[in-house]
Amino acid sequence: MIEDSKLTSKRIAEYLSNGKRFDGRKVDEFRDIEIDVNLSKKAEGGAKVKIGKTEVWVGVKMSVGEPYPDSLDKGNLMVTSELTPLSHSKYEYGPPKFPTIELGRLVDRGIRESGFIDLKKLCIVEGEKVWNIFIDIYSINDDGNLLDASFIGTVAALKSTKIPHYDEKEGKIDYEKKPKDNLPLTENVPMNFSIYKIGGGLVLDPIQEEESAAEGRLILAAIPDKPLKICSMQKSQTMDLDTDEFGKILDLVEQKYDSFTKEINKKIDEAIKKNK
Repeated sequence: MIEDSKLTSKRIAEYLSNGKRFDGRKVDEFRDIEIDVNLSKKAEGGAKVKIGKTEVWVGVKMSVGEPYPDSLDKGNLMVTSELTPLSHSKYEYGPPKFPTIELGRLVDRGIRESGFIDLKKLCIVEGEKVWNIFIDIYSINDDGNLLDASFIGTVAALKSTKIPHYDEKEGKIDYEKKPKDNLPLTENVPMNFSIYKIGGGLVLDPIQEEESAAEGRLILAAIPDKPLKICSMQKSQTMDLDTDEFGKILDLVEQKYDSFTKEINKKIDEAIKKNK
């Protein structure tokens, strides 16, 4: 089994050195992406995203609570993830391990630092009451690039979210009353790109076998600007990355961002329109 794994990794690296991949895609090409929204009537927002065979579900719930001490006039944002054995045999039930914690933190950081959610508009009474946003990410099938799928799912879920009715006199949320207001979002729509280094080559949207063969990955979340503005970045594993390679990654993200974000936003908007 170990020998088979080493052989596969070697062949993947050889293919990439010639600009080829096992599934015929270009090194900067994503698999087919499917997006659906509003999957549960019990959630304020939600989305299902498929990238190839990789699938994630994202749910958004809202409640009213106290603000954080360092942001008394802003709503609260919390992101958690669950990587289940259903999605891949490498995951186990029990206390969350590092990959689970890391995924939630990376999505949280990219969304929070982008300013995509106008958290100030989620303040009800400064210093006393604000809206809480709980984002839950569930892996259904992990065939590679779970993070980018989770990020797209989170953006889609937030775009589909409606704020439940809050009775200020009673100080209670009426979840039965049909909500009218959308979540206050800005034009800073963030998009995440996980770039993997394999045998000296760089690839986007790896399948599971490519992930296993990778020396590491650089994760970038960016928002539209001229030039493109990076709002979150992290290097995983112990890979070496020289100045030229880092420059190539920045160029790759800048080249892909506009067309990819336009495609994703179009799919999200179509899904929301279909489910109204």
